[in-house]
Amino acid sequence: MICADIDEEKVDRLCRGEVPIVEHGLERLVVEGLASGKLRFVLGAATASKDSEFHYLCVPTPQGQDGSADLSYLQAAASEIAPVLPTRSVVVNKSTVPVGSTEVVGRVLGRSDVSVVSNPEFLREGTAVADFLTPDRVVIGSSDQEAAIRVAGLYTKVRAPIMVTDPISAETIKYAANAFLASKLSFINAVANLCEAVGADINDVVLGMGYDHRIGKEFLHPGPCWGGSCFPKDTLALARIAEDAGYDFSFLREVLRVNDEQFDRTAQKVIDALGDDVKGKRVGVWGLTFKAGIDDLRQSPSLEVISRLIAAGIEVHGYDPAVKGPISEVPALNVCSDPYAAVKEAEVLVVLTEWDEFRWLDLDQVSTQMAGRAVVDARNILDGHALRRRGFSYRGAGR
Repeated sequence: MICADIDEEKVDRLCRGEVPIVEHGLERLVVEGLASGKLRFVLGAATASKDSEFHYLCVPTPQGQDGSADLSYLQAAASEIAPVLPTRSVVVNKSTVPVGSTEVVGRVLGRSDVSVVSNPEFLREGTAVADFLTPDRVVIGSSDQEAAIRVAGLYTKVRAPIMVTDPISAETIKYAANAFLASKLSFINAVANLCEAVGADINDVVLGMGYDHRIGKEFLHPGPCWGGSCFPKDTLALARIAEDAGYDFSFLREVLRVNDEQFDRTAQKVIDALGDDVKGKRVGVWGLTFKAGIDDLRQSPSLEVISRLIAAGIEVHGYDPAVKGPISEVPALNVCSDPYAAVKEAEVLVVLTEWDEFRWLDLDQVSTQMAGRAVVDARNILDGHALRRRGFSYRGAGR
């Protein structure tokens, strides 16, 4: 396998077995692949494509200002490899792309002797290696049945259903799956807000719902919102795809509205805990990445909430196991080297990412460091009873 990138520094690091992101199990696979000679990293897509049969396009498709996906990276990669593709080779679109992108890639390639196949990824950051090796399903879309079968043959050792369909359906499956998961998260956040209003416990509500096999327990965990590099971008893109096709996807727009509202609601909990005149008061935050186990800050709910607190005049100090140094998106945030430093002299402790290590920190030391006695646990991972015994007020999500 030959992997190509346009970033020379990144390629050099990967050639040395240095993976530039936090992703469980990935570095081991890269090191093993390099040692066995089965994996190489090169600069430039054309270098990787000239002698290959299958060509996977795995490039970013960032969100444009209107919510649509930016296909410029995809088109640039297709344009670069077009002249060097061997006859009867297959270009596989792995990037998250709008409906109709398989046809767009085909037009850019301009090669009638080359087939284009859609093979969307369903990887979750933090568990991407496990998701790839043991997927729930493999989706392949192409108008060329032979090319689709050839790509399906690459997955014969993977124990998962392999679904072959047309390219438009394959591309829609990817967006629809992420939008549905985002809908579940917005729904459970709304239910958590209801629980707070009526006095129910969201943990028990989720447990009771999750036992219903038609619902399941996954993606029913309330939080400060859903974010990351996929859900916001893909949900907005699907809404834009529907709009362009003349369909008013009002349900999806409401999912997005509920998520935006949750940012404000979480920030307001912290402001309420601070009391009157919040300007200049200090808050300590645990968790900056959009989920535990990764170092990705893109579209992080934590940063959205923190930005609202800073805009209100609050001094915010934050800690995250995977984040070092200042964060350009929120320059006023003080990033600390350990969790206790983040809460020193803080009036309120806020938990925004569900890192497991936060569960086991010394609450007595936290109590000694803090100036105030308020905790806002947006992830419901701390022991509220243990905190209350130490004189803290504790407010979770939906509890």
